[in-house]
Amino acid sequence: MKNLFKLVSVTILAAFLLTSCGSVAAPQFSVNPNQTDRAIMVNGLGKVKIKPDIAYIYVGVHTERASASEAVAANNASTTNLMEALKANGIAETDMQTSNFSIWQNTPYGPDGLPAGTTYVVDNQVYITVRNLESLGKVLDSAVQAGANNVNSIQFDVADKSGALSEARKEAVKAALAQATELAEAAGVNLGDVARIEYTDGNYSYNYMGYGMGGGGGGEMASSTVPITTGQMEITANVSVTYLIK
Repeated sequence: MKNLFKLVSVTILAAFLLTSCGSVAAPQFSVNPNQTDRAIMVNGLGKVKIKPDIAYIYVGVHTERASASEAVAANNASTTNLMEALKANGIAETDMQTSNFSIWQNTPYGPDGLPAGTTYVVDNQVYITVRNLESLGKVLDSAVQAGANNVNSIQFDVADKSGALSEARKEAVKAALAQATELAEAAGVNLGDVARIEYTDGNYSYNYMGYGMGGGGGGEMASSTVPITTGQMEITANVSVTYLIK
């Protein structure tokens, strides 16, 4: 009788354990069809060359006089003439911006190590935008004739790069596809769908030219229109593309 009770107890316990186990869901595993364990990752570079249609220039007046007031007065007169000359050559007032104005004392020393006199230096620099590149040489010439004796960092650019950037991105994707196709053929596999695309902002290569001059009057330095060559700009786009392998 006692053995029968033990048997019944064991049977009930086993049934309870089986029932409990049945109520717990078994772990489920699924495979992500988009996982890129079998994939080809490539980089594509697109380049587009375009002709600049705008230029940015720093034009300045450098003046040295025996007193600060004389230096400022002389610089003001030359800078006013400069800005009037720029306006006369099609530069809008909104395309002229003062980028630097400074006054400082210059004390040179002679061979004996003693001060050789003191002068006061005034620099006034204007940042201008030239929207008509055909007139750029004439603008520079008129600026020098008006008193500018510092012209620096002529930077050519394109006002609207959206079209060129779009073309560069397309070329970058084409280049990536060509690389991936070549690799897949070499490896004896078939190229699948695109799993991932990463895009890096394009880089722009600018054309620069210097036209700097030292202190002193600049009028006699330009006897004819300054020859200007704009050349071409290069706009690039980079993409990283991951293709699945079938």
